Amino acid sequence: MSEFIQPFNQFNAAGDLTHLVTLEGLPREQLVHILDTAQQFVSVTDPSREVKKVPLLRGKSVFNLFFENSTRTRTTFEIAAKRLSADVINLDIQTSSTAKGESLLDTIDNLVAMQADIFVVRHSVSKAPIEIAQHVPPHVHVVNAGDGSHQHPTQGLLDMYTMRHFKKDFSGLKVAIIGDIVHSRVAKSNICALRTLGCTDIRAIGPESLLPSDLDMLGVKVFHSMEEGLKGVDVVMTLRIQKERMEAGQVPEGAAFFKQYGLTQERLGLAKSDAIVMHPGPMNRGVEIDSAVADGPQSVILNQVTFGIAVRMAVMSIVAGN
Repeated sequence: MSEFIQPFNQFNAAGDLTHLVTLEGLPREQLVHILDTAQQFVSVTDPSREVKKVPLLRGKSVFNLFFENSTRTRTTFEIAAKRLSADVINLDIQTSSTAKGESLLDTIDNLVAMQADIFVVRHSVSKAPIEIAQHVPPHVHVVNAGDGSHQHPTQGLLDMYTMRHFKKDFSGLKVAIIGDIVHSRVAKSNICALRTLGCTDIRAIGPESLLPSDLDMLGVKVFHSMEEGLKGVDVVMTLRIQKERMEAGQVPEGAAFFKQYGLTQERLGLAKSDAIVMHPGPMNRGVEIDSAVADGPQSVILNQVTFGIAVRMAVMSIVAGN
């Protein structure tokens, strides 16, 4: 987890947040400000609201550059930008000039020349959004939508919003993260945010091959047993095994993994009776989580998706200076 080291400076000379590429290094006050701003936008995303737009990004152009597949993140970013009245351009990477060998930064330069204001970037290479943020002119803003195994800051923020919504206070919270943590940018962003917001009981549960070796340096408690790790927790987050980022046979698969580390009703019973169940998606039912749990009364998985719109509205409006 060396990605935690040497955070990129995301603030301009005036001290304003101008990019969001990582949660590492962001002060507590900034995280709280984003969450509070998102709370104001929740009413805009209410299905009963007749007019679901605010004019904060009117006249601005948001370019979604997704070099990896996405459903929830790409769609909620598009919805969020449109709710802010921005013009949204979804670049089809497969048919763009990058498929002809154009470099990433040359692509960015051409889009800046098309008067791009905000880039939302997902890339398989860790820290690619940081490279873009260091390259663009000062009036252009970059939001990281997930880069390699590095960070997924808006997912981390919407997870924090979800926890705060249902559990209020981070200081006494006990949070268990289960599964493929070593390859998970979501887990890294969540650990950063939880520590900054004052959570002192963060637990990582999984086989040794899926847990970073330096978790103890971050104050994270490591468990290889679900039965031990889940005792008395307030929040249970399960993660997908990211086969695309590992060698074949590195961990048990399918039913074998579920037998050891799948979240079942019985195992959930070890947590507090009012514990919430989270998952960043996409879910593999019957691998990391049982359908009865994913669809059960303690699941807030779909709430996470809904809150994601408001959180991404907050991030884009803040980095754009509104």
